[in-house]
Amino acid sequence: MRHTLLILATTSLITFTSCKKEDNPKSDTVSGVTNLATAGTWKITYFFDENDETTNFTGYNFTFGSDNVLTATNGTNTYTGTWSVTDSNSDDDNLNELHFNIAFSSPANFEDLTDDWNFVEKTETLMKLSDVSGGNGGTDFLTFEKN
Repeated sequence: MRHTLLILATTSLITFTSCKKEDNPKSDTVSGVTNLATAGTWKITYFFDENDETTNFTGYNFTFGSDNVLTATNGTNTYTGTWSVTDSNSDDDNLNELHFNIAFSSPANFEDLTDDWNFVEKTETLMKLSDVSGGNGGTDFLTFEKN
């Protein structure tokens, strides 16, 4: 009897866990990251491009629009660019394979954000990105935190 209850409990746990996993798709996919980015506004809390240049973005809120328009505003100035998430290996749900693409055409300090960034870390309130620079081979870092 005890053995039967143990088997029944184990089977129920496996079934419940399996159903739950299917109901919650992985967030390390293009659609998962897109949903995260478009939910709310973000601020840059760290930007390193040969030097710490975080202060260039102090006071700006970034909105990743569902139409791939990226808007940065500080209440006085507003700049628009584009953004997207791409997967370099569509067969794999792996955060390391995703690229966070940003493009601004002006001003110069926002142009520095233009790149195809790699994910270092991602949570519901944080996106840490990096990129190995093609020019000097240095590594740039960009961190967005949700407001």
